Amino acid sequence: MQVISSKDNELIKHIKKLKDKKYRDESKEYIIEGIKLVEEAVNENAKIKKIIICENTTNTYEIPTRITLEIAKYECIYVTEKIYNSITQVTNPQGIMAIIEKNVNKNEIDFSQDIIIALDNVQDPGNLGTILRTIDSVGLNQVIVSSETADVFNPKVVRSTMGAIFRLKILETQNLIETIKNIRKHHYKLMVTSLQTENTIYKANFNKKIIVIGNESNGVSKEIQNIADEKIKIPMLGKTESLNVSVATGVVLYEYVRQKLIQGK
Repeated sequence: MQVISSKDNELIKHIKKLKDKKYRDESKEYIIEGIKLVEEAVNENAKIKKIIICENTTNTYEIPTRITLEIAKYECIYVTEKIYNSITQVTNPQGIMAIIEKNVNKNEIDFSQDIIIALDNVQDPGNLGTILRTIDSVGLNQVIVSSETADVFNPKVVRSTMGAIFRLKILETQNLIETIKNIRKHHYKLMVTSLQTENTIYKANFNKKIIVIGNESNGVSKEIQNIADEKIKIPMLGKTESLNVSVATGVVLYEYVRQKLIQGK
């Protein structure tokens, strides 16, 4: 078994560069790390380019036999503990990571789904990852992401998705308003959250809607609010005026789930 021990190895240099968004965009690759995420990637048939394993992994974490058998089907590269520690992006590494090809498609929107989620300038990686995980949990498989939104393939975002990143089609757009206008041609209406309405999520109809999730501080941009067909809000009984964006997204999407369950669909 060959073990990489040099920091000047081209693969090691490549992995280090993948910490940078610009390089991730150019290479169309990103890094996942940890036993759980690698297992999810294998189970979801993600496009795994290489699996990197620390030679001393079993001294700290034992990779389950079922995973060991599966990852053996891929190109596995072993590195020394010193090299692994130089490329890891987590505080307590489990000694296994993988290079994954991005699942980005800029054009092919699935117009058969009840609702289409679009993210407008969501900035916090933790919030973004949680939102993606929530979208996956309600049975949706695509999300539109504005150019101002944080990088979906940021390591913290990827970890926060808990594997949902492998099941979602990421549709990046340089002009969210134009993308919304195009979706409208397929008989969808634009729904945004706003405090400037009396219409609550419990009175909304979630059939054929584009739901835009806005920035943590400023919400949905004024330009998008100005072209909205419908504005909704989450009713508050206490003194708190707003919720964390990922929590608010969960509340809205699970009202959609509730309505589908009532309809028996």
